[in-house]
Amino acid sequence: MKRTLLAVAVAGVALVSTACSANDTAAPANAPQSSFPAPTPGGSSATLTVYAAASLTETFNVLEKQFEAAHPGVTVKFDYEGSQALVQKLVNGAKVDVFASADQANMTKAVTGGVIDGQPTVFATNKLAIAVAKGNPKKIKTFADLAKSGLTVVTCAPAVPCGSAEQKVETSTGVKLKSASQEQDVKSVLAKVESGDADAGVVYVTDATSAADKVDQVDFPESSGAINSYPIAVVKDAPQAALAKEFEDFVLGAAGKAELSKVGFGAP
Repeated sequence: MKRTLLAVAVAGVALVSTACSANDTAAPANAPQSSFPAPTPGGSSATLTVYAAASLTETFNVLEKQFEAAHPGVTVKFDYEGSQALVQKLVNGAKVDVFASADQANMTKAVTGGVIDGQPTVFATNKLAIAVAKGNPKKIKTFADLAKSGLTVVTCAPAVPCGSAEQKVETSTGVKLKSASQEQDVKSVLAKVESGDADAGVVYVTDATSAADKVDQVDFPESSGAINSYPIAVVKDAPQAALAKEFEDFVLGAAGKAELSKVGFGAP
């Protein structure tokens, strides 16, 4: 009987010791959380689709990497085009999460078309500049110089935000340009100058700055009278509504402002 009682006592001590050891290794309920970004809910992957004006390409490509790094499992997919083309896609039913326009007019079209959720917010401004070949061989110094004979000049189409701004400059200065072509987005204008197909192109300051290794930039004072405001908004019925709001806040926040300013975007 004594031996039996001793064995039971030893077994009880062993069980208590094991339980205490397990409790010692468990994290306390109030332990601090990791500083690393939380993964996508449920650990599954997600794709955030963003429609953005072509002039935002360089900046948003940088923000894409930053946003994805802070949101493991999330991929940001961009469609960069003229804002007028993007609005048409939205109105036609494209499944998109975020829309960033190069002007207020096209965002207004999206709002009145019933495809925007909430109130758009302006996050940047932009103004025009003239892109010319490196070294400025045609000696273009003013907006009026673009009207001189013998020059091949390209602009954005009037329906495109950069084209609408350029038309305002023509009206205010009385200088009428004879464009060799009118492009559907500002990057197409820039590409023709870079390739040598055009002597000059009216683009945004930010585009000329981003392509400083390929073109020279000619500023003109009349551009201050045709400044475009850039609004951003979550799209109605966005497939990734929560992420869309986070991306919008990211662009509006410190990281977005820092990257936008690097290429010459102005404050709202």
